[in-house]
Amino acid sequence: MLAPLRGSSYLLASVVFLCASLPTVFPCCPAASAQEASQVAQLTAVIAKLRDRAESGDLTAQVQLSKYLISANPSTEPYELALGWARAAAEANDSRAQFVVGYLYDHGRGVPQDYAKAAKYYQAATVRGHRVAPNNLAALYYGGLGVPKDVNKAFELLLVSADRGDPVGEYNLAVFYSLGTATTADASEAFRWFRASAEQGYARAQRELGVLYAKGGPVPVDHAEAAHWITLAARQGNSAAETDLGFLYESGRGVALDYVQAYAWYARAAAEGERSAPAHLKYVSRIMTPAQLQRAKALLSASSSPPDEGGTDVSSGRAFLPDP
Repeated sequence: MLAPLRGSSYLLASVVFLCASLPTVFPCCPAASAQEASQVAQLTAVIAKLRDRAESGDLTAQVQLSKYLISANPSTEPYELALGWARAAAEANDSRAQFVVGYLYDHGRGVPQDYAKAAKYYQAATVRGHRVAPNNLAALYYGGLGVPKDVNKAFELLLVSADRGDPVGEYNLAVFYSLGTATTADASEAFRWFRASAEQGYARAQRELGVLYAKGGPVPVDHAEAAHWITLAARQGNSAAETDLGFLYESGRGVALDYVQAYAWYARAAAEGERSAPAHLKYVSRIMTPAQLQRAKALLSASSSPPDEGGTDVSSGRAFLPDP
C-alpha cells in the first residue's frame, strides 16, 4: 500500500490547484466572493474526507481522490499525487485505478509518457471489465503505440468497448464500420453505433448522426432530425457542427431560415479554427442587411461560449479516428 499523503501541506496544495478552475482566485484574495469561498471550503472538506478514507485503504476513495487531482490545474505535483493513489488501488486489482494509471502513462501526466506501460494497465482494466479501457487500448493498437500495430485487434477491442456502453468506443466503432477499417463497410452498423453514442451525449457522434440524416443513405433524408442532432453537438462546442448548423439556418433546412443565427454559428466556428467557417461567414455577411448584421453581432456579444469538448476527463475515452 502506498504511503498516505505527506501532511496537510500536500492537501492544501492539492486544494489550491483544484480551486484554480473557480471563477476567480483562492478565498484569501479580498476580491473573492462569499460564494467562491464557500465553494473552496466545500472542496477542502471533500478532499479531506477522501484523503482519510483513502488512507484507511478504501479503494473507491483512492480512485476518486486521484480523479480529483487529475482534474486540477495541470502541474507536476497533483499528477504525481494522483498517480500514487491510483497505483495503490491498482495494486489491489481495482479496474478503475488501473485505467487511471494507464491514462496517466498514456498522456504523460505526472510521469514520462510510456505507451507500453499504458497498454499494460489498460489491458488489466479491460480484463476486469472496465468500460472505457478497451477503447483506449484499441487506440494504442491502431497507432502501434507501445504495442505492435494491429488494426484488427483494435477493431476487436472496440467491439468490447461498445458492447460495454462506452460512448467514445461506440463512436470509434461506428467510424470503423463507416470507413470499412478492419471490417466490411456497413452503413447500417455505422448508423447504429453513431446513434447509440449520440444518445449518450457524445458531441462528435451527434454531429455525424445529424450529417447522416442530412445526406440520407442508411436512413431517409430528414432535415428536422439532422438539425436536432447537429444543434446538440454545436451547443457542446463541436466546431464542425457549428458550421453545419450555420448552413442549416442559412438554407432553412430543418430550422427556420435565419441569417442572424447562421452568422452567429459561423462566427463561433471560425473563432475556434474550423477551416470552412470563414468562407461561409463571408458569404452570409454579404447577403445580410446592416440591421441583421448588427443583431448577429449583438447576439454573439450576449451569448456565452459553448463548453469546450476537450479538457482533462479521466473518465472519458480517446477518439482516435478522423471524422468519416
